[in-house]
Amino acid sequence: MHGTPATTRSVDEDLADAGLPALPRTAWLAVDLDRLVANLGAIRDALPHGTRVTPVVKANACGHGAVPVARALEAAGADGFCVATWDEALELRHGGVTVPVLVLYPIPPALAPDAAAHGVTLTLGDEALLARTLAAWRDRGTTAAAGTSHGMPDMLRVQIEIETGLGRGGLAVAALSDAVRAVAATPGVALLGVWSHLGSAEDPRRSLGQAARFDEARRRISGDGGVALTWHLAASGGVLADTVPAYDSIRPGLSIYGVLPDDLRVAASRLPLAAALRPVLSLHARPVRVVDLPAGSGVSYGSAFVTDRASRIATLPVGYADGYQRARTNRVDALVRGRRVPLVGTVAMDAVMADVTDVGGPPVTVDDEFVLLGEQGTGTITAAELARGGTTISWEVLAAMARRLPRVYYAAAGAVGVRTLTDESGQWREASERTPGEGRR
Repeated sequence: MHGTPATTRSVDEDLADAGLPALPRTAWLAVDLDRLVANLGAIRDALPHGTRVTPVVKANACGHGAVPVARALEAAGADGFCVATWDEALELRHGGVTVPVLVLYPIPPALAPDAAAHGVTLTLGDEALLARTLAAWRDRGTTAAAGTSHGMPDMLRVQIEIETGLGRGGLAVAALSDAVRAVAATPGVALLGVWSHLGSAEDPRRSLGQAARFDEARRRISGDGGVALTWHLAASGGVLADTVPAYDSIRPGLSIYGVLPDDLRVAASRLPLAAALRPVLSLHARPVRVVDLPAGSGVSYGSAFVTDRASRIATLPVGYADGYQRARTNRVDALVRGRRVPLVGTVAMDAVMADVTDVGGPPVTVDDEFVLLGEQGTGTITAAELARGGTTISWEVLAAMARRLPRVYYAAAGAVGVRTLTDESGQWREASERTPGEGRR
């Protein structure tokens, strides 16, 4: 990935060449948009022809940056996107994303006219909220849609979630027919699809049981046009474990970012896909201090680590306020000059410390670049490794990456965009135009 010792260029040079502002701190995330697009292509190639691919870009695209990621995937042919909340959908629309966007969780019913105005598809997954959403839509003529800039909307797009065994959301299969009729009886509401979600994608018995209930729901409403709807059940786990059909569409989340679900047993049929997926995001930092400490020195709060020899300690400006969990204290490594070094002492809000005493060559300085997640030389720190170090899962490792961490976006020509807290839009700044190949490494 970008920013490793395999290149002689620094992130500062990349940004300067692209006409982008310098970073406000010496810690940043690098996001490889070429890998992102390649992952989309690999997933699509593994599916039956015509299967829709609608990546999940909720939680700030799992920490990668929702708008830059969605725009890159849209340009590469993604059929739409899934988010968890209404404001996540609105962020995409404000960021210039035009393809269909599905909100996976029900939103406040009063916002239905706004969702229609922005062409956002809502999920109906609870009987009471379904009734209230349809009522809010019928009453839209007497209640102005707050914040609507497109005039009075004339079409509300919805999908229905059904409960097949996750135990978290969705209408009972037995209630689906009534829900379809209620939607059909409401003028201006278009039912586009029906979906559900696997609870244990790696478990063939449970997953096939959910698929059977999903198929039963399809049979129940086949006479009401149900076959013409878009049906989707599988996300990353279901695709890679190959435990359920792809149906009409899939919702890749973790896999679109090049990470395999933790402890998932990949089906033999999906091993080529798993091998093709490559992580998109890496976490980098340069020290804000490097110091030699004598034996017996405590490092960070509570002296959870005490040097047992004269030690060279580098302080990196990344901490739990950036999403780098405190639970990783004295349990994980970083990379510098392509070799592993232990992170020592309590993870603070804004800092972690690396013991670089045994790094060969000239002493490590504030000019050395560390990788806390990603690749450097022949070394790799994976999301799964950090998850084990923090007793969590890879999804949380990525999604927890705070917005205050600058994000630098790369493509073949070098840096193509940057996003920091100083950007008032909250989105990103794109590189200025340049001739093809300029700035390549």
